[in-house]
Amino acid sequence: MSNLKPDSVIACLDCPDHVQAVLDATMWASIRLQVPIGLLHSVPSLQQKAAVDYSCCLNIDDENTLLDQFTAKEHSSNSELKAQGKLLLHQATTYCAQQHPKLKTYTLHRHEHLNESIDYVDDKAQLIVIGHHVTCKSTLSQLIRVSHCPILVTHAPFLLPTTALFAFDNSPTSHKLLNWLCKTPLIRALTVHIVMVGKENSENCDALREAYARLKQAGIKSKKALLDCRDVTAALNYYQNENDIGLLMTGAFGQSRLRELLQGSDTKKLLGSTKTPYLLFPKA
Repeated sequence: MSNLKPDSVIACLDCPDHVQAVLDATMWASIRLQVPIGLLHSVPSLQQKAAVDYSCCLNIDDENTLLDQFTAKEHSSNSELKAQGKLLLHQATTYCAQQHPKLKTYTLHRHEHLNESIDYVDDKAQLIVIGHHVTCKSTLSQLIRVSHCPILVTHAPFLLPTTALFAFDNSPTSHKLLNWLCKTPLIRALTVHIVMVGKENSENCDALREAYARLKQAGIKSKKALLDCRDVTAALNYYQNENDIGLLMTGAFGQSRLRELLQGSDTKKLLGSTKTPYLLFPKA
C-alpha cells in the first residue's frame, strides 16, 4: 500500500552533492505551501553506484556513523544498496527535524529508477524538488519533459529567494503558469519580475500589461519588463543577473521538437546557464 500523501513537496535525494540543497529548498517550499515533505530515494543500479558517494552530503552534528556506511565497499550487493538508501532517508529525516522540528516528513524508498519514481509521485505531488546533477541514466531535461508537476531545480547551496523572474511569452503554458502563480502561496512573499522577450509591438505590450495586472490583482508585488532581443536565454540571464533575482520561473519545453532541433531549446539552455533555483512549469 502506498504511503504517498497527496499535495506533498517531494525531495528527490539522488544527487549526493545536492542533498542538503534539495532538503533546504524542499523545507522552504513546504513552509510556504503548508504541506508535508516526501523524502524520495530511488535505489540506483550497481553500475550507477560506483559513481555515487553520499559521504558528507549533509551537515549535521550527529549520525556520524551513518556517513561511514555510505562509503562502503565499491561493489555493494542489492540488499546493501537498499540498506544505504534507508540510512540516507533516516539522515535526511534527522536533518529536517533539526532545522524545522514542526515540519511533517515521511519517506518514499523506491526500488526502481528515478524516472519511474518521479512518474509515481507526479500526479499527486504539489511540487518536486531535484538537484541540478542527477545520477540516473535519464538527463535532467528528460525527467522534466515528461512531468506533469511543477519541478524546482536547485544548485548547492540553496539560497532563500526574495525575488523571482517570471519569463512570460504569452503561450498557453505561460498563461497556465500565470494562473498558478496567482493562486499559490509559494511566491506570495516575493517580488515577481514578469519579463517578456520579444518585439516591442502592441500585441506583446498588451499581453504583458494584462499579465502584470493579473499578478497585481492577486496581491503579488510585481515589476514588468519587455526585452527586445533575439536570444531569449541571454536576455533572461542578463536581466536576472543585473537585478540580482534569486528564482527563475518559466514554462518547460514549450517549443515544438522541430524548433528545438533547429534552434535549440530555451529550457535546456536555461538549465545549463542559470545558477539560481529554477522553477519549471509543465507544458500545457
